[in-house]
Amino acid sequence: MTGRPVALITGATAGIGAAFARELAKTHDLVLVARDRARLEAMAAELGGAEALPADLSTPEGCDLVAARLAATDRPVDLLVNNAGMSLNTSFLRSTVEREELLLRLNVNAVMRLTLAALPAMTARGRGDIINVSSVSGFAAMMPGSTYPASKAWVTNFSESTGQLVRPMGVRVMALCPGYTRTEFHDRAGIDMSKTPPWLWLDAGRVVRDGLRDLRKGKLVSVPDWKYKMVVFGVRHAPQGLLRRVSRSTRSRIGRGDH
Repeated sequence: MTGRPVALITGATAGIGAAFARELAKTHDLVLVARDRARLEAMAAELGGAEALPADLSTPEGCDLVAARLAATDRPVDLLVNNAGMSLNTSFLRSTVEREELLLRLNVNAVMRLTLAALPAMTARGRGDIINVSSVSGFAAMMPGSTYPASKAWVTNFSESTGQLVRPMGVRVMALCPGYTRTEFHDRAGIDMSKTPPWLWLDAGRVVRDGLRDLRKGKLVSVPDWKYKMVVFGVRHAPQGLLRRVSRSTRSRIGRGDH
């Protein structure tokens, strides 16, 4: 026992999850969650012996395992980062029920299950934080045929609603909504990002630092970087007809995600 607060991070071996782990290791004891046991244990060793919890959050058994750790009272979790997520490089018309349900189990159900597992202990203590990693793509239907943005729209709305509910109890819940971020995410989904302009890319470490800063400020939604703040403002306020025309022009970019 070090006396430091405890942070639990899902999807902790790569991308934004790994960036969260490296940043929070400076101030927290860590519980790292991922499917790949070897990579997870290597990350835990790199960070000075963090607790490694192998789990596949697309399965009920994996969610049950992590939910039990979140409900534990001997070393309570002070900060939960729901980062694990996936995209499909497939139009909905060419997809399958199995693949779509897999996406929903990981992007939506796991976020709900783990948030609900963490909140009772946090609200009872009168403190605690949850960051749900979402996406700027969730602010509008801008990727025709991709169901990834719909899953992230749920995460953002859920986080805002839950954050308002528990704020009077001393607990903060925030949706972190990055744009295109340099991670393994697109390669693992088989998505070709070679034509994306370099200026659109964000650094994962900067995304994490901006998100933690916005959490401390008490924001319900964090959109890192000024250019993506402008994108979200435009999406929220532009006429729907204009958004649909822009959306049609991006039809070839099915399945793009950003974390």
